[in-house]
Amino acid sequence: MSPDSVTMDKIVSLCKRRGFVFPSSEIYGGLGSSYDYGHYGVLLKNNVKAQWWRSMLQERDDVVALDSAIIQHPRTWEASGHLAGFTDPLIDCRTCKLRFRADHIDQSACGRKPSKHPGETPDCDLTEARDFNLMFETSVGPVREQGSTVYLRPETAQGIFLNFKNYLQFSRKKPPFGIAQIGKSFRNEITPGNFIFRTREFEQMEMEFFVPPPEAARWHEHWLTERMNWYTRLGIRPDHLRLRAHDADELSHYSSATSDVEYLYPIGWSELEGIANRGNFDLTQHAEYSGQKLEYVDTASGERYVPHVIEPAAGADRAMLAFLVDAYDEDEIEGESRTVLRLHPVLAPVKVAVLPLVRKDGQPELATEIYRDLRDRVQAEYDEGGAIGRRYRRQDEIGTPWAVTIDHQSLEDRTVTLRDRDSLDQVRIAIDELGEEIERRLREAWHSPKLED
Repeated sequence: MSPDSVTMDKIVSLCKRRGFVFPSSEIYGGLGSSYDYGHYGVLLKNNVKAQWWRSMLQERDDVVALDSAIIQHPRTWEASGHLAGFTDPLIDCRTCKLRFRADHIDQSACGRKPSKHPGETPDCDLTEARDFNLMFETSVGPVREQGSTVYLRPETAQGIFLNFKNYLQFSRKKPPFGIAQIGKSFRNEITPGNFIFRTREFEQMEMEFFVPPPEAARWHEHWLTERMNWYTRLGIRPDHLRLRAHDADELSHYSSATSDVEYLYPIGWSELEGIANRGNFDLTQHAEYSGQKLEYVDTASGERYVPHVIEPAAGADRAMLAFLVDAYDEDEIEGESRTVLRLHPVLAPVKVAVLPLVRKDGQPELATEIYRDLRDRVQAEYDEGGAIGRRYRRQDEIGTPWAVTIDHQSLEDRTVTLRDRDSLDQVRIAIDELGEEIERRLREAWHSPKLED
């Protein structure tokens, strides 16, 4: 298949058909840009997050973990600037009753004539642009009254800054060091869309790396390289990935440098992750609003300073979508078309499927024995329903890298067939060696077969 023949419609169809992602509240007609993750979607996204945690915690000694609250003190958002400035310019069309971001008008479709942009037809009646705050507002306590208003966090970063002082005290870390967390964030987007790429409820993978001010530029470059390498190590094709530095007019007021890791989705080049040099803005603001000193003091030299912050901020949902898109492939086997997800084995929802050739003659019993042994080692799946070819295709569509087939010979000599998803090679292997062989293959270096197309 041509690397570019994957479409968002094909991804959406596969995700629903194979239980990765469903429209939320579907029995009630759905809720715009809201999705539920099915069994394989949960497994895949958990694997993406696990690899992120691995890169932050297991492979480094200078990052620690946090899980902060979704609802935080409302002063948090005053200090961060979100309450006053976290807005998008909103335009309403009085004719079609749709809303558009004023800065995305040239990318939006008219409600009456989708081939036109809003404002391009005589029927369009657009309002003036006005600011629209993206934070979801709720209240704490039994009575909605002034003083009880709180917000669902629009980003996970602020919970890290609020805990900076705690981490200096307990973790015995000193700059440079990072605090990482994964968690849900919420933004009342005016125009969400493109499947799970932009939703109102999403999961972030963020890390704030605190550094001495003179070292900020160097560490920013370090994290640009680290984060690009993370995606390519997990199988993203390098020619579908790029690093784009923000122009001066794109930078947030507190940032001296920001670059986006962009992926070539079916919708075009779009942000996958942002890596920002945030300076000391956040700690300085929270120190001012809280009255607490948020600085590092070197006990040996007496030097004190407010660290600067480098922030790699990724989306778990966008990352999962990128891995799905990059893995999606179609080929032909013996005259039949096949859809296959060529996922990196460490990301695959299921590592190995166990398939008895027939549902008789003791094959299911032996297959169950093998399955129970393998599931203690890796995520495994047992399937005995339907023709063996159809079962292979089901596993190919969810990205399972290996399939074990039990047949008549297995009962005689305790060997099985081990099938590879990508090469379709089949080898005969002893049952006693199967678990170690799967684990060995999982540890091997891997690159996408699509690179060879």
